[in-house]
Amino acid sequence: MSLLRTLIVDDEPLARQRLRRLLQSETELEIIGECEDGKSAVTSILETRPDLVFLDVQMPEMDGFAVLREVGTQANPAVIFTTAYEEYALKAFEVHALDYLLKPFDQRRLQSAVARAKDRSSHGQQDDLRSRLEAALKDFGQAPKPKYQERLLVRHLGRIHFVKVEEIGWIEAAGNYVRLHVGEDEHLLRETMQGMEAQLDPKMFLRIHRSTMVNIDRIKELQPLFHGDYVVILKDGGQQLTMSRGYRDKVEARLGPLS
Repeated sequence: MSLLRTLIVDDEPLARQRLRRLLQSETELEIIGECEDGKSAVTSILETRPDLVFLDVQMPEMDGFAVLREVGTQANPAVIFTTAYEEYALKAFEVHALDYLLKPFDQRRLQSAVARAKDRSSHGQQDDLRSRLEAALKDFGQAPKPKYQERLLVRHLGRIHFVKVEEIGWIEAAGNYVRLHVGEDEHLLRETMQGMEAQLDPKMFLRIHRSTMVNIDRIKELQPLFHGDYVVILKDGGQQLTMSRGYRDKVEARLGPLS
């Protein structure tokens, strides 16, 4: 039996490293590459035509679903989704026998998913896989958009923490990450501000600066500065944030006139 040519797609280096380590015992798999974002995944899938793809759902700019829509049926890999969020529309894919792994998954669960891929390959089910993928993509296109996140998963020092969205006071951009301020604690999450804005309920969180979002319930008062800017003072500890004039219209649309 030929080896299953396998591609790993995940924006988290540690997640890719862990998955590669867990797959070491799978002697019938050959890892042909890794991708850290959706765009490179599309290119790699179309160029290398892998037999199996471990595809992360939650990635900045282009998520796992967008990758599949872009690839379409030009390539026919068996797809095993990996995700930390049950809320994403995975049920549409599960109905069509496309497997997924809920992070943090263990060796046993991974082996079960890989066994499905091996079974498909050994029985030559490529035509069946194509039809299932087409049906899954159709169902996903008709499915409602995912609801807003109620919790976020963050990793720190090898541990996984679940942060309730309602407990976040404010969020700031930090390079390729965002920093979540939860009381006296801070958590780094690999995500963009635009990505966070799409995930969080606009009734709860408000973008006040290109680098800052704030939990509306945590706002104590707003004080005017020069040239239309404002200082946003939070209830917890009196933290002061800057609201730039470029976001004033959005703030007023949500909170009412500021003058």
